[in-house]
Amino acid sequence: MPIYHKLGVIPAKRHTQFRKPEGGLYYEQLFGTVGFAGMSSLLYHHHRPTRIAGIDAAIPFSPVAAVENNMTPRRLLGFRTSPSQDYLKSRSYVLFNSDLNIALSAPTGLSSDYFYKNADADELVFVHQGRGVLQTMLGHIEFESGDYLLIPRGIIHRFSFEDANNRLLITESNRPIYTPKRYRNHFGQLLEHSPFCERDMKLPSLLEHHDERGDFLVQVKKQNMLHPIHYQTHPFDVVGWDGYNFPYGFSIHNFEPITGRVHQPPPVHQTFETDAFVVCSFCPRLYDYHPLSVPAPYNHSNIDSDEVLYYVDGDFMSRNEVEKGMITLHPAGIPHGPQPGATERSIGQKETNELAVMIDTFKPLKITQQALDMEDPGYWASWQE
Repeated sequence: MPIYHKLGVIPAKRHTQFRKPEGGLYYEQLFGTVGFAGMSSLLYHHHRPTRIAGIDAAIPFSPVAAVENNMTPRRLLGFRTSPSQDYLKSRSYVLFNSDLNIALSAPTGLSSDYFYKNADADELVFVHQGRGVLQTMLGHIEFESGDYLLIPRGIIHRFSFEDANNRLLITESNRPIYTPKRYRNHFGQLLEHSPFCERDMKLPSLLEHHDERGDFLVQVKKQNMLHPIHYQTHPFDVVGWDGYNFPYGFSIHNFEPITGRVHQPPPVHQTFETDAFVVCSFCPRLYDYHPLSVPAPYNHSNIDSDEVLYYVDGDFMSRNEVEKGMITLHPAGIPHGPQPGATERSIGQKETNELAVMIDTFKPLKITQQALDMEDPGYWASWQE
């Protein structure tokens, strides 16, 4: 998302001497993507950000497939995810492929005694339940239920939760996550027909600066391993930064739905994109207003993508027996559509109060044992009449 932002104190010219009040140098760091050609920020540290004190043994940290080749529509009862006090251990991976991992998480600890960095993937955290502060080396972002938190790869961070009642949907993307390009002009600004704009974004604030020495543990995820790395100085020692590469938040409640006289296809709900999958937000909206409209979606074939729907709140027009936290998976290769009775019920309705997150992947998804443990096994038969 190309928005220029800055916090703290920075020198007038980049790559020049920037001195502390007592005369020593601050240490500049380019935090960039796509080599030196992508979005980047320039950070100024009180201490060198390279001062490693020790590295512990790596720990496997990746999903394992229980079903490699899936052609079965599935429904997962996501609120069956077991809570865990530790933020990282609370992740229950349910679906994945070579481009992304999808996890459910119910952390109960208010904070952690370590920091976390995903060195491989952008992380998109959807906050279903909970509120608190995302603490990062580039500033803090307050969050609440309904917020997407986009944490670019390489950002050192940790969560501070207000209480133990938290439910998260986490997508780890090996491809950069952007806002949809069709909603941006060639300068990167969101256009007038976009369902959201830059004003809706929650940008980092309150740059927390620590000039501290000690033993600071950063858990770094790299190539499906968790590497515990100890640093001699606090990772939040940035005194200032500016640029375009930073975390931000966006509330699903600020998504302005696009409607029409007849039923609109799912891309009108698109909120984020990569070249491997898209993320859409289904929000409360008025139904189609053609006199003969059928508000329920038409049957469609999943030929090129697996469709994942995460149900947040409200009544979903095309599904029966929807629960909060439920996930449905409709694999590529077979058509799907409204369940029996849903099409007929939708006719004459004026609006919907549904709230859901959709992830459409362009490669097939694999199923983990954690997903099978929370599956409703009869879902595939629910279209029989």
